[in-house]
Amino acid sequence: MSEKIVDIAKIVSPDLIKLNLVGTSKKDVIDELSDLLKRDNDIDNKQVFVKDVFKRETEGETGIGQGVAIPHGKSPAVKNTTIAIGLSDHPIPWETLDDKPVTAVILFAVRDQDASTLHLKLLQQVAILLSDDEFINKLHHAKTKGSVIQLLCNE
Repeated sequence: MSEKIVDIAKIVSPDLIKLNLVGTSKKDVIDELSDLLKRDNDIDNKQVFVKDVFKRETEGETGIGQGVAIPHGKSPAVKNTTIAIGLSDHPIPWETLDDKPVTAVILFAVRDQDASTLHLKLLQQVAILLSDDEFINKLHHAKTKGSVIQLLCNE
């Protein structure tokens, strides 16, 4: 099987991006982004999905530093493996590697069947992007959904 690069543009739609998160806690934000996934028909049971995300949160920090968190839920409630992205103009308390709050949250929703392959490729690609300080800076300053998608697609 060949190494297939995941086309992030096909996975991220403007409907899954929120530029002005309202939530002020990790729970609020995960809830808010899960609403987008539910509305977009990527998950069929929000309660189950959110529970699975929080189960994963207990296994280790998803706040990777520099104001970014990448929570993820591998869940039977997920119909389409995708990511929802939320940006905030206020700091959100989160367990992070640098002990600072976050203002950008990338929530992974992963179908059980995709857990090993697609999920890892997607995480890998996002991780590569997030290792670039310039990318993180641009993400924090993105003003439109289009600019967020463009950022993700311009590896």
